[in-house]
Amino acid sequence: MRTDPTNARELAIKRLTARRDFGMHLVTYLVFNGAMVMIWYVTGHGYFWPGWLMGLWGAGLLVHAWDVWVRRPITEEQIRREMDRQGPSHA
Repeated sequence: MRTDPTNARELAIKRLTARRDFGMHLVTYLVFNGAMVMIWYVTGHGYFWPGWLMGLWGAGLLVHAWDVWVRRPITEEQIRREMDRQGPSHA
């Protein structure tokens, strides 16, 4: 099966944009949480409450990373198999 060059270009642009967006997400995470740690430290560094923000946001960051580097686009083959599985009444 040959890939349409226009579609391949669009997919490449989409993946490059996703990587760039992840980079901005990571930088925002580091700057914001760094500021929260500084606030915690300056205000007497008692209970480490920034850990909650870092952990929860970090989980979101991991999901974002998975979406960018691990999850693959749906292929035409997968679409065809799913349509075949549904049967002729859904075609």
